[in-house]
Amino acid sequence: MHLLYGVRSTKAYCKIAGQRTISPASLCPPPMPHSVQIAAAVIFALALAHTFAVARIETLGHRFPRHAGVFHFLAEVEIVFGFWALVLCLIMWALVGSAPTVDYLEHREFTEALFVFVIMVIAASRPILVLVTNVVLALSRFLPVRSEVAVVWFSLCAVPLLGSLITEPAAMTLAALLLRDRLFAAQVSERVKYFGLALLFVNVSIGGVMTAYAAPPVLMVASSWGWDTRFMAATFGWKAALAVLVNATLFVALAAKSVPPSSSDDADASHSKRVPVGVTLVHLAFLALVVINSHHAVVFIGAFLFFLGYTQAYERHQSPLMLRESLLVAFFLGGLIVLGGLQQWWLQPVVGSLDALALYFGATGLTAVMDNAAITYLGSLIPGLSDTAKYLLVAGAVTGGGLTVIANAPNPAGLAILGNRFRGGAVSPLRLLVAAFLPTITAGLAFLLL
Repeated sequence: MHLLYGVRSTKAYCKIAGQRTISPASLCPPPMPHSVQIAAAVIFALALAHTFAVARIETLGHRFPRHAGVFHFLAEVEIVFGFWALVLCLIMWALVGSAPTVDYLEHREFTEALFVFVIMVIAASRPILVLVTNVVLALSRFLPVRSEVAVVWFSLCAVPLLGSLITEPAAMTLAALLLRDRLFAAQVSERVKYFGLALLFVNVSIGGVMTAYAAPPVLMVASSWGWDTRFMAATFGWKAALAVLVNATLFVALAAKSVPPSSSDDADASHSKRVPVGVTLVHLAFLALVVINSHHAVVFIGAFLFFLGYTQAYERHQSPLMLRESLLVAFFLGGLIVLGGLQQWWLQPVVGSLDALALYFGATGLTAVMDNAAITYLGSLIPGLSDTAKYLLVAGAVTGGGLTVIANAPNPAGLAILGNRFRGGAVSPLRLLVAAFLPTITAGLAFLLL
């Protein structure tokens, strides 16, 4: 959403700084030497390799029990990019000194990481979760299938589309929490879990394009290209909604027998009676305040502090807040912002060298190794892009948003909630990539052919 600032070039940043009547000399660090850029690219490649090796790293903890804690730490996917961002900072410190390194870090914008942290905590609070659960359970009674299967369908279809209103990170959090004890129960096969996680990532990525503010890759270009919510709904939204519907329906039709029976529905319903309507309304007000001010960290952080105070005052109506998982996700995104800010030197020429159709497939493929918001932002810097090329760039970026954990900013939020439901407590990036192919193809066909 705000990764724009994480990949903004020095020239672009200075231009905006000048518009704010702040001295560009005091805000804009000098360009980094090529040695730093090369080192950053190598470290970024190592970080990607690290994400694909987390399952193997976890097994090392059993072979070397004395150092099990270190290996478990390095096997946390959310830790990977923060760890390698630290390595990059140390190397920059050695190559160019402390002042340019600190200057670079001070010019990274971490608003998105902070926003995802705040929205995850609020969206996962007990009153919000109970409200959404009750609505989904009520609607599930109208479907001619088991209630557990209907809840899975709504969580994979309606909730991702809801992301166009409440933002993708909030939708990811709610959908993952609804699915955690249903589709990702212990007795469900690993294969179904991987397909379910991949589908959730893909549907959230494309489900947020019905508005101009909810999907990070759309937000990167909406202002500069003049795309408003009406344009997004007419050009992207209905195609995305159809793809989400097809993906969720096909998956549920094939995996319905794997969804275990659950007795949690009655418990959820009775649980909700202990949450007063007033408390729920206050939580919804905090959620709306954060979403509306998602661009302004000073506002939503302040609102979050009041939210923490409110939850302490009415602790009897709360469950433990999801702080650890949310902090890990923010750490993941912060590391990605630090590493991504030095990848523009090779990424922008790649994006700029592609023709319209190749731009679509290139953007889809590049999202597997780079956050899709960075892809669309770099594309927005290319002068003279046709309307067709603009459409295909954004369509490709959101289509590929489910291929890997780093492909779309909300994905780490889903992984933080569901990752421990997989064998060994870790998700294989390769198996996730393979599982994402079919829903990604469905999304691609919707954007290319409709």
